[in-house]
Amino acid sequence: MDPLKQKFQEKSEALKIEIKSFLKEHGNQKVDEVTLKQVFGGMRGVKSMVWETSQLDPIDGIRFRGQSIPELRELLPKAEGGKEPLPEGLFWLMLVGELPTEAETKWLCDQWKNRSAVPDHTFKVLDALPKDCHPMTQLCIAVTSMQTDSIFSRRYSEGMNKNEYWDATYEDSMNLIARLPRISAYIYRRTYHNGDHIAPDFTLDWGANFAHMLGIKGEDFKSFMRLYLTIHADHEGGNASAHATHLVGSTLSDAYHSFTGGMHALAGPLHGLANQEVIKWIFKMLDSLGTRSPSKAQIAEYVNGTLANGQVIPGYGHAVLRQPDPRFIAQKRFSEEYIPDGEIIKVVWNCFEVIPEILKGLGKVKNPWPNVDAHSGAILVHYGLKEYSYYTVLFGVSRALGVLSSLCWSRALGFPLERPKSVTYSMIKKIVEEDISVKSQ
Repeated sequence: MDPLKQKFQEKSEALKIEIKSFLKEHGNQKVDEVTLKQVFGGMRGVKSMVWETSQLDPIDGIRFRGQSIPELRELLPKAEGGKEPLPEGLFWLMLVGELPTEAETKWLCDQWKNRSAVPDHTFKVLDALPKDCHPMTQLCIAVTSMQTDSIFSRRYSEGMNKNEYWDATYEDSMNLIARLPRISAYIYRRTYHNGDHIAPDFTLDWGANFAHMLGIKGEDFKSFMRLYLTIHADHEGGNASAHATHLVGSTLSDAYHSFTGGMHALAGPLHGLANQEVIKWIFKMLDSLGTRSPSKAQIAEYVNGTLANGQVIPGYGHAVLRQPDPRFIAQKRFSEEYIPDGEIIKVVWNCFEVIPEILKGLGKVKNPWPNVDAHSGAILVHYGLKEYSYYTVLFGVSRALGVLSSLCWSRALGFPLERPKSVTYSMIKKIVEEDISVKSQ
């Protein structure tokens, strides 16, 4: 058994025993109250699932196993000569709750290289699609096509013991994560570069090899991809892509089907697709103003006009955060070091100074600060990756790290089929009427 799997087995078995005892003693204790606004409002904020890999704090932002993004940039192992954390190290941390050593991170990097071969039929499936097929549609189809290699599916059909579900899920997750950069880069090159594909370079780490296969040259871009793939990896369990992966996985669908469910959620305009909407909005603003270097006053005038037309400012606001997104700040600091004179980068920074004050003045915006989407597109454009309809695929490759490590935990802890109870509107009205009647007596 490999060292990461061994460590995961030891930790998950111990926690499974602890949880069983804990629930026996405290299982009937209430942890939340549900309001009608939450019932009708997408279950916003309802505490209803366990998600070990990350937690979102309204002030401090996302924490991965208790570590903030600034802490991760300091503590996680880095490529030789590099300054940004390796995503391999974050996956290790999320899976077993321990910061890996450089040797452990290198072992995982080598594992993903060895598992990265994509079946030929997946490339044939992709080549059969129209080139104008949205990249996220291509990604979902490609991942589904690889389900033929699912170890969980094969072993389940052979009569696998339920105590081994986690083992097969771990293998599928490792294989899928290893392959994602290859198929995602293939999608990019066939869609935007006439199928001029670039072979993987197995001397590079997971993130750097992805950058190489995309065809974006330069060590700085490799560094940015390592940072990007780290900070987008997880966002606790209630966000749409994480929850969708968990929900599908709770049916005992394998990692390929489960991850594809999460990617269909990520493709929605209210979730991962928002990152392309930000850069589209910026380009539209620049075209409208007739300049690539607008003043803060010009930006303010355009923003006010957008709001007056009943439209939102993409990249600003967050359902949970009440401070600037630490993922935005991490990208801003990267830009300050590597591309301080970037034309579009400066526009993003000026928006950061202008937009929050305008949104605050509305008096009804809970969080006027930028989120992660407000910055990433500008950096990608600077490095030459201008095809913003592809951006959500990058997001999806990163998000695999969090949702698949959590899927392993769900299987190891024996989490059941997710099946919440729904109610009709007439039932709700009856409950409210009975409550009013009791209070009036």
